[in-house]
Amino acid sequence: MMNNKKVKSQSRNAKTSLALTYLILILLGIVWLIPLVWIVLSAFRCEYQADGTFIGTVTSNYFPKAYGLKNFADLFTARYYGVDNAFPKWMLNTLIIAAVDCVISTFLVLSVAYCISKLRFRMRKPFMNMAMVIGLFPSFMSMIAIYFLLKSIGLTGNPTHPEYSVIGLILAYSAGAGLGFQVAKGFFDVIPNALVESAKLDGCTNFKIFRKIILPLAKPIIIYQALMSFTGPWMDFIFAKVIIGADNAPYWTVSVGLYSLLFGTHPDTNLFTQFAAGCVIVAIPIVTLFMFLQKYYVEGVTAGAVKG
Repeated sequence: MMNNKKVKSQSRNAKTSLALTYLILILLGIVWLIPLVWIVLSAFRCEYQADGTFIGTVTSNYFPKAYGLKNFADLFTARYYGVDNAFPKWMLNTLIIAAVDCVISTFLVLSVAYCISKLRFRMRKPFMNMAMVIGLFPSFMSMIAIYFLLKSIGLTGNPTHPEYSVIGLILAYSAGAGLGFQVAKGFFDVIPNALVESAKLDGCTNFKIFRKIILPLAKPIIIYQALMSFTGPWMDFIFAKVIIGADNAPYWTVSVGLYSLLFGTHPDTNLFTQFAAGCVIVAIPIVTLFMFLQKYYVEGVTAGAVKG
């Protein structure tokens, strides 16, 4: 009898704890969604004053009184900072930078992870420890040093070739990517070493083993690393702002361009609804990628966390 009461009490406590957990998660989810929904609603806000003037500033009402696509149309056709059709150009710049960095960074990370996981060489453990320590520091701490290094070789702040700043930004994103090998190494650790040893007995080089054996087995981690390498430049603001510069509007990324609409050298609070529309458009590719590749993303993360 006492055991039954104890079991019922434990069951009741477990249900109460689970209900409180879900309640807290729901409240946190609502708090997290409120600003996101507000941005989306602001993007479709289409309100006018009595004199017919369009209202593009922040308004006190959460839900718009009228909806429309005017903000999106204006965003794609407007002239900002002396650049015609500026937003599509900023999107294209960002896409090029993110795509090139995705290819370079993914290859570097997977290559370093393979070497650390499957090869044994001197200074292997010190290198892993060094990479771990460096990873503890935020990347923006190196921003000033990177800027002056790029400036010394003409890849930023170049008045005759301002487009070189795009190359400098790609180098800034991809040059140190190899130090982020930890998750990919954990995935490669799961792959049996016998496969590598058998291939070496058959006369395969390390690069051929990496290309013909390891990569075909590493689809989840490749997709995970490609997503991480793409989303970093796509959403980054700090490095893009510093390296491309405030006076190089044709080569801005979309984050720098949208920021400059409201807080640049020529800010305009009437452009807030266009800013919100830009935020929605920028989010669409990332959300789409994660929706279609979520399975492989989760597999890459979980498999890479098995071993360190």
